Amino acid sequence: MTGLAPRPFYVTTPIYYINAEPHIGHAYTTMLADAVARSRRLLGDEVFFLTGTDEHGQKVERAAQAAGEGTRQFADRVAASFRRMCGDLRISNDDFIRTTEPRHFRAVEEIWRRVEAAGDLYKGDYEGWYCTTCEVFVPETQRVNGRCPTCGGKVERLKEESYYFRLSKYRQPLLDFYAAHPGFLQPRIRLNEVRTFVEAGLQDLSVSRTSFRWGIPVPGDPAHVMYVWFDALTNYLTALGFGSGDPAADARVGRFWPAVTHLVGKEIIRQHAVYWPAFLMSAGLPPPARIVAHGWWLMGGAKMSKSVGNVARYQDYVRVFGVDALRYFVMREMPLGQDASFSEDGVLARYNADLANDLGNLVSRTMTMIGRYCNGVIPPGGREADDGLDAALAADVDRTVAAAVGAFERLETGVALQEIWALVRSVNQYIVRREPWGLAKDPDRRHLLECTLYQAADAVRVVAALVDPVMPEASARIRGMLGVGAPTWVGLAAGGLEAGGRLGPVEPLFPRIEGTVEDVRAMATDEAPQTPAAPPAPPAGTEAPPATGTLSIDEFMKVELRVAKVLGAERVPRSKKLLKLLVDTGADQRTIVAGIAEAYEPEQLVGRTIVVVANLKPAKLMGIESSGMVLAASEEGGLPALIGVEGTAPGARVR
Repeated sequence: MTGLAPRPFYVTTPIYYINAEPHIGHAYTTMLADAVARSRRLLGDEVFFLTGTDEHGQKVERAAQAAGEGTRQFADRVAASFRRMCGDLRISNDDFIRTTEPRHFRAVEEIWRRVEAAGDLYKGDYEGWYCTTCEVFVPETQRVNGRCPTCGGKVERLKEESYYFRLSKYRQPLLDFYAAHPGFLQPRIRLNEVRTFVEAGLQDLSVSRTSFRWGIPVPGDPAHVMYVWFDALTNYLTALGFGSGDPAADARVGRFWPAVTHLVGKEIIRQHAVYWPAFLMSAGLPPPARIVAHGWWLMGGAKMSKSVGNVARYQDYVRVFGVDALRYFVMREMPLGQDASFSEDGVLARYNADLANDLGNLVSRTMTMIGRYCNGVIPPGGREADDGLDAALAADVDRTVAAAVGAFERLETGVALQEIWALVRSVNQYIVRREPWGLAKDPDRRHLLECTLYQAADAVRVVAALVDPVMPEASARIRGMLGVGAPTWVGLAAGGLEAGGRLGPVEPLFPRIEGTVEDVRAMATDEAPQTPAAPPAPPAGTEAPPATGTLSIDEFMKVELRVAKVLGAERVPRSKKLLKLLVDTGADQRTIVAGIAEAYEPEQLVGRTIVVVANLKPAKLMGIESSGMVLAASEEGGLPALIGVEGTAPGARVR
């Protein structure tokens, strides 16, 4: 894209209805839209990102009455909670629209006048079933046991004078548009559903009400207020300046419309993919370029719903896991267009496995070794070894950049994150295979040590750039440790890290969270104080031999005792006493076989901080190479008790 003019890219969240405060479903769509916007900025596009609140309609009026508040007071309070959500979740929106703003009234009135001039509005009497929850009219044939087929709520019989929109007129134009724009509604199964609905025939749509007042009056006929969806959908144009009469705003509308991607929940597809394009066609405007419908978050197997009450508060999870971890979970867990389950178990598992163990460990070990072996200065890449590891890693980096960027462009954030995490694990494996801690002991292999640490740090730089749309704070922290500036995806490739730069302060990226799901739930609901978790785990060793004689201080100092954390543990087959431990010393991960199986179950050890002899010569026990020894104490004939140093970071020297 170098040398090309920036492409306009406009992305919106659905306009959130304010009958209640936001939950994780609203947070998800907003975080997804933010990731899309950030990814497009990294590609050099000219981005406009909109979110906001839909504040009119009978449902809001009734919610305000139930809360004992005036409708305006209620709207201001709940809209503020959605604006606050944007700040809480580090959302980079360019505008926040409220449908109660004067600029929105002007835009909606302009659309109404255009539709009226096209001859697509007429007045008549309306009698039918209306769902206040969904703010839609439900045909008799679509009611399910007398209820709304979408939300399951009660429908009310209405009879009143109404303006009608000639929706039936747009059956064929809509079908022609769908055929000419197969990517208009994604995933494709949703477009097939909408096409089937339209092919069956469209009835004219009631677009005004007289039985309540909380809405935008019809121009020239203030006894009527506009149908809430005619009002709300226009917000996407309002924010660009449509209807203002300002030439600069008209130019902005011309630049960004219809280059827009609407992100919506699958329950409001009809309004966005049928009504909205028809309104726009009538007003002489092109329909939006793309609508992407995501699935529902399920709790206990049921759709998360404010009316049912089975909702998760995003604030509870931010408090325990942090913003970036929540953003990572929701975007990794929900495939595009499909439903996904939200649970404490899932968030905790993703946090410890993907963020603490994989990414956190990679960043920690890379920075620690550069600090230890290179005095905190990025080493030169140097010549590659003839084992092919360096070339393979560079190729993996470049492949991941192409795959992840392509997935982001398709809005498949889960796929993008899978690709990035495959690279994270690949870099971890590269470090284990190259063993820089061993290279550091041989001056003749200094060039290979520096090449290894450079390649690892360069890959970490690329990972930081790729995760930036999803985890902007973690990305910034990694870049701060590496001493590099703001990322870009333009020209992002292996080998771009400048040697000679000094590392910034090194800190744990995602401290591991110890405890059960019940502990997490207690922390999330303030039932118990939150205890800061320790960083990713260090390595463990085996039992110390009995002391014999005396040692000089010089002899003792040859023994390298390190704080370590157990990452994994399992029993050694055909042995009653041995456990196989995967440990992290802060500089590497290694396997240690320890004779502690009679005292500890494997699951008791995972995440535990212990002390190990880190420079013990490897030995084979039961066919398993053991690289270290854990320290344990025991009385004569008693069971071993591990020595630990809780609260001390992995890799710390024990003296």
